[in-house]
Amino acid sequence: MNFDAMLDNAIANLHEEGRYRTFIDIERRNGQFPHALWTRLDGSEQNITVWCGNDYLGMGQNPVVLEAMHEAIDAAGSGSGGTRNISGTTVYHKRLEAELADLHGKESALLFTSAYIANDATLSTLPKLFPGLIIYSDELNHASMIEGVRRNGGAKRIFRHNDVEHLRELLAADDPAAPKLIAFESIYSMDGDFGPIEAICDLADEFGALTYIDEVHAVGMYGPRGAGVAERDRLMHRLDIINGTLAKAYGVMGGYIAASDKMCDAIRSYAPGFIFTTSLPPAIAAAAAASVAYLKRAPELREQHQTQAKILKLRLKGLGLPIIDHGSHIVPVIVGNPVHTKLLSDMLLDDYSIYAQPINFPTVPRGTERLRFTPSPVHGPKETDALVSAMDALWSHCALNRAESSA
Repeated sequence: MNFDAMLDNAIANLHEEGRYRTFIDIERRNGQFPHALWTRLDGSEQNITVWCGNDYLGMGQNPVVLEAMHEAIDAAGSGSGGTRNISGTTVYHKRLEAELADLHGKESALLFTSAYIANDATLSTLPKLFPGLIIYSDELNHASMIEGVRRNGGAKRIFRHNDVEHLRELLAADDPAAPKLIAFESIYSMDGDFGPIEAICDLADEFGALTYIDEVHAVGMYGPRGAGVAERDRLMHRLDIINGTLAKAYGVMGGYIAASDKMCDAIRSYAPGFIFTTSLPPAIAAAAAASVAYLKRAPELREQHQTQAKILKLRLKGLGLPIIDHGSHIVPVIVGNPVHTKLLSDMLLDDYSIYAQPINFPTVPRGTERLRFTPSPVHGPKETDALVSAMDALWSHCALNRAESSA
């Protein structure tokens, strides 16, 4: 058996399809984000502007967050020393969970090492708690939700993206006595569209189903205190389980769920992804707690973030570029071909010192390959001007189509 040949073939297929993914080595420098230093393969260095990061609000360099992290390192050292069940629960973890429960108006919160693990562990554990559970999952849910639903061994139904009528049909077709849960997202990160939260909650009430919402691309950025789209729309009380991340708007690392005391206690007690994983380092937990607390009182950052996104979308639309605009902070520009997308990304980096990672299948469907820009409050007019100018020039250079209205 020639395993090396099989690996060569698998990698060659990615190259042939134009969707082989490459890493670039960048060094973020405190106080200078979104600017960073790129180290090329030949060892030379180049200053670049990052336009595809998930540090949506620049909190990864916020002095309040860094100070909390330094204090925790000095006080507690580097690692947590164990799983949450065996010596790895510290005052820093409890403080962070309390901040998160308060953020979402829930009785409890439960920390995980990432939002991916939080989704996977929770959704794969729920059928153990509710025998016969049927999970209804939006077809465009994140890979972590898909994996959790797939692994749980229970019944699942996939409804068409944001199609409430299709969801209703699926719910109505199943045994009324069967326990049910609807899993969906508040913002779908590749197109930037919003989930119909209220309509799904109405269906959940009608059919006696639990609700599970992923607010990963919304926490910190929407709502009066940054609890997400559900807070903005005053619907948090109607959601049973809320999933969020600490690695995007909060600028740190980790994921969590917020729910009732009983729900968090049950997941804590039954989910292998929680039980057998070393807990977050105390310094990470301390920094995240500081970030969550800070953003509860910083609506101006959310306003600046939305303004920057609106400005960028308006300017790219003015060039006739095919962007998707659903009113969120996500700015996708559709290229539609993996080779062209990679070429645009490479030229942006090499010729204009702008870093935007190409987004290809399986992250998005074939034929919808794109560049996905994530403006933030620290992307100022200078950075925006440079990006818009570069995209205008490259779109012409590659002879890509523009909207007729811009001609």
